[in-house]
Amino acid sequence: MTATSLLSRRFNFFLIASILAISSKLTVANFRPSQWYSAHATFYGDETASATMGGACGYGNLFSTGYGTDTAALSTTLFNDGYACGTCFQIKCDQSPWCFTGVPYTTVTATNLCPPNWSEDSNDGGWCNPPRVHFDMAKPAFMKIAQWKAGIVPVLYRRVPCQKTGGIRFAFQGNAYWLLVYVMNVGGGGDVGQMWVQGSGTGWISMSHNWGASFQAFANLGGQTLSFKITSCTTMETIVAWNVAPANWNVGLTYEADLNFH
Repeated sequence: MTATSLLSRRFNFFLIASILAISSKLTVANFRPSQWYSAHATFYGDETASATMGGACGYGNLFSTGYGTDTAALSTTLFNDGYACGTCFQIKCDQSPWCFTGVPYTTVTATNLCPPNWSEDSNDGGWCNPPRVHFDMAKPAFMKIAQWKAGIVPVLYRRVPCQKTGGIRFAFQGNAYWLLVYVMNVGGGGDVGQMWVQGSGTGWISMSHNWGASFQAFANLGGQTLSFKITSCTTMETIVAWNVAPANWNVGLTYEADLNFH
């Protein structure tokens, strides 16, 4: 590569980075907490939150992936086929004798689906039946706003930006010809609406939504350095994470970008 082409490449990189940074500031500046809405909340698992590990979003061990116990499973109406994975909510107990006084709210991340229970009435056990809006919280998160003996409490909730430490993480599954990627630790809107992968020997390849927070590409990407481009459902902001995974990448490993939504 000549010095001229190297300088040109660097200039293009910094130009794209500058445009993305400006776009990020303009877009996220418009993403403010939503208004408060009414719903109900229950809890599942115990104080250790061990029953909340895994989940429909595919985040695996929530302690090692950074989500901890401040999480919730969403009813189908909120889950949106997995596109709501990673979104953040403030939840406060509302007008119940079981509410803790002096607690304005707690913040949780959506990591799981609360499935319908059609054998129970929607107002008596089938709390997550459509079209109900419901949060089934990890017990430690529920216990921040109400006494666990309540079982179920009315709440107010609102969408808020996700504040994350570190870069976006890409957990690889599949194989060299079918790349399945779980996207974690997403800031800003917290969600992923579209995703693309680019190998060092390919152009951008559109990835299809698999389930939860996972996207897939049916392409021969083995032995190539991989970059990713993702767009948030909420903010419509798009960022490019260059050279996230080295050419000797492997499934079962997680790679972290050095950037995030804010």
